[in-house]
Amino acid sequence: QTILCPPRSFDYSQKNAVLVPAAALGVGGVLVYWLTSRHKIKTIEMGDGWWGSGERPLKGKEDESIRPFKIETSDKEIEDLHRRLEQARYTPPLEGAAFHYGFNSSYLQKVVAYWRNQFDWRKQVEVLNKYPHFRTTIEGIDIHFIHVKPSYVPHGRAVQPLLMVHGWPGSFYEFYKIIPLLTEPARHSLNEGDVVFEVICPSIPGYGFSEAPHQKGFDSIATARIFHKLMNRLGFKEYYLQGGDWGSHITTNMAQMLPQSVKGLHLNVVFDNKRGLRRMISVMLGAYVPWLVGFTREDVRRMYPFIQKNIYELLRESGYLHIQATKPDTAGCGLNDSPVGLAAYILEKFSTWTDKSFLHKDDGGLESKYSLDELLTNVMIYWVTSSIVSSMRFYKENISKGSLTADARVGVYVPTGIAAFPQELAHTPRTWAKEIFKNLITYSYMPRGGHFAAFEEPKLLAEDIMHFVRKVEQL
Repeated sequence: QTILCPPRSFDYSQKNAVLVPAAALGVGGVLVYWLTSRHKIKTIEMGDGWWGSGERPLKGKEDESIRPFKIETSDKEIEDLHRRLEQARYTPPLEGAAFHYGFNSSYLQKVVAYWRNQFDWRKQVEVLNKYPHFRTTIEGIDIHFIHVKPSYVPHGRAVQPLLMVHGWPGSFYEFYKIIPLLTEPARHSLNEGDVVFEVICPSIPGYGFSEAPHQKGFDSIATARIFHKLMNRLGFKEYYLQGGDWGSHITTNMAQMLPQSVKGLHLNVVFDNKRGLRRMISVMLGAYVPWLVGFTREDVRRMYPFIQKNIYELLRESGYLHIQATKPDTAGCGLNDSPVGLAAYILEKFSTWTDKSFLHKDDGGLESKYSLDELLTNVMIYWVTSSIVSSMRFYKENISKGSLTADARVGVYVPTGIAAFPQELAHTPRTWAKEIFKNLITYSYMPRGGHFAAFEEPKLLAEDIMHFVRKVEQL
């Protein structure tokens, strides 16, 4: 027995020598997997789609050519517009109503008189064509975009591709004043041109000169995928994104979908759909001890009184949203048939979304920030393309199926910059924004301006975009 024992103990120790490291390796492997999976970035599935008419062709590759495009008009188009403007009917406004009941019809008659007798659509078409326009077919529909490259690049400077996306009821035209500031910054005394962009501004499908989807279900995620495909088709592997309104949501989805392609995301509005007890407590405490919940004095100034600014005012300004998110085609057919109705519906948003106090002005304060030529050019883009109904449908596709809240659960990990304008419809403090945007590089309290930042305050927005990109490039 004494002779046989040592070999047994030797066998046992041999097993230990094998089993212990194996167990340690197994536990270690599980631990490493757990740690890496915890930090794995969740993304939105890119997927694929078909938005053309009828069934998707089984054979044949999609035409990926990029075709030059030019906006044109005709005598017939202008004559039809003039005839409709001349036959408009108006309801007299209530005395002292200003813009409290919507677009004041007395001022509307002045706008229509200018539109009929002084507005030169042919001249504005020339203005629109001053930048290069293109179209390309993606997922069965024609996508319109402008692509503006810098005329001069300082020696040693890299040109940064920047995709800028508009919202409703705007268009690619919103960016016409900011484009030269971004593509030729030195010429406009913007930091000696140390950051230079080439700018791509697409029209959201169903808006303006981008073809409307023919199938149901076209939402912001489908738009994000199409715009990624557009940038890839243009030869870009990495690029910056900028957006406001729907453009903010679309570019955020782009960052959530392919973060490896997005060098940075800049937004001039943040949609925060988060609710719950924690958020309610921060709102309650924020008015009295803002520092305790991470609010600044400026956050408090912009957010309170909370009920008035975040419930009453939002309800007053969002009636259109409820219509467009449920039955857009019903209201839309009237707007598509009447240029006067279309102008009232669209331009009213350029009043109170630019400055809430414009509600008290008989002319809605419209001409204090924009020219009638600028405002009517944007309206004409909807009119000549008959795109108001398809643009309104975008609300139903996004809101009715809850895609706005579904992708809100996916964090944004790309470098992000936020320009918070004081007259925006709702204010999102930095501490709330950081819950969504995990890599927040810049957050700027802008000194003035509202919802249509690029259209209203192009220099302020351009400076903030450059400040953000400069910081990202230095990382």
